[in-house]
Amino acid sequence: MTDRYLALVNTPVGQLIAKNVGIPNPPVLERWRDGAPLVDGTVLVGAAEGGRLEKYVGDLLATHDVAVDGAAEDGKRYKGIVFDASGIRTPDQLVRLQEFFTPVLRSLARCGRVVVLGTPVENAESDGEAIAQRALEGITRSLGKEVGRGATVQLVYVAPGAEDAAASTLEFLLSPKSAYVSGQVIRIGTLAKNAPEPVDVRRPLEGKVALVTGASRGLGEAMARTLHRDGATIVGLDVAPLASDLKKLIDELGGTSITLDITAADAPKRIARHLDEAHGGVDIVVHNAGITRDKRLRNMKSENWQAVIDVNVGAPQRITAELLDQQLIRPNGRVIGVSSIAGIAGNNGQTNYAASKAGVIGFVQELAARVADTGITVNAIAPGFIETAMVKTIPMAIREAGRRMNSMSQGGRPIDVAETVAWYANPGSSSVSGNVVRVCGQSLLGA
Repeated sequence: MTDRYLALVNTPVGQLIAKNVGIPNPPVLERWRDGAPLVDGTVLVGAAEGGRLEKYVGDLLATHDVAVDGAAEDGKRYKGIVFDASGIRTPDQLVRLQEFFTPVLRSLARCGRVVVLGTPVENAESDGEAIAQRALEGITRSLGKEVGRGATVQLVYVAPGAEDAAASTLEFLLSPKSAYVSGQVIRIGTLAKNAPEPVDVRRPLEGKVALVTGASRGLGEAMARTLHRDGATIVGLDVAPLASDLKKLIDELGGTSITLDITAADAPKRIARHLDEAHGGVDIVVHNAGITRDKRLRNMKSENWQAVIDVNVGAPQRITAELLDQQLIRPNGRVIGVSSIAGIAGNNGQTNYAASKAGVIGFVQELAARVADTGITVNAIAPGFIETAMVKTIPMAIREAGRRMNSMSQGGRPIDVAETVAWYANPGSSSVSGNVVRVCGQSLLGA
């Protein structure tokens, strides 16, 4: 759905009115386009004394021919600013971030990227280090609400020994592909450090097979198209009433399709059979299919409660279990769940939906630990207000609140969710597991 306010406020007259009246002034976000560089500008890289990640950042940017400065130059604009805070081991050393960022934040370009790197608290060697590293979350989440102009701020915790496993995550966060992701905390462990890297950085999923449920429209369609763009063969799944839409999409992308109700008793086995017979297995499983049946709890019907739980989290659990039991998810495979900010912050009239989406997070956290030794990663995305056809059914006042109540002052697009899925799916993300990343423009709701 078109955001007419966004279009109006970004005209010369709209900019003048917004400036003088003080109304929200959402920027036009820069999103990835074919052939674009990883970073369209210079990246400033700094580090606290004793940091272990600065070198890896420099080496990565060099492979992409990105210009890097080790010290700020007066009057120069920076498209990215990266600070390695992994060397900060006491609370008093946190001032190093203030000393680094205060002089350079005004030099951050429109739609710029800020990334802070740290050490997971569980790897801290003292209580002082644990305090300091956990404090980075407060700093980055707050800074994300300050930078404005379409810029984003993220914190990436990199476990010791996983330094060279951070490449795909940094590529995603520094590029326009992360346009609607901000204020997030990402953890990179050492689950599958030696997993194969993609051969072609522009088609990292070449030779992979990706199952996307709810693929015919909206977020699912964007996911299917984006994974196909990156080289994957798509297996699209949807219900019978959407079979014609699904067929049209799959005919265009050249994959295969499955038409069924994922809550049916035989659905897991039917899906497994198709993946085995048509593709010999699957590399990426995206549990996107979902429904809502909104009512306040005092008015909730049992059948509507159960339907939402079963579609949104029960079926994904059963399907994944079947694929794992039959060993159809290949080594270095991906399982990706779709949660929601409703599952984190709650929502009036959505106790059933919020329960299901919080349940997705529990599913991801438990399964990620259980399959860690197989090289399979399990992660979730939690979309916020995304401009899909469903937006038209939302009352105007609530719709406008959803759009403006985030650091970007606008709704996201399906491509923003799809790009995050593609980052999880990337073979280089083999040490990213157990994460829940919100695609919400840093919504003011929830954590």
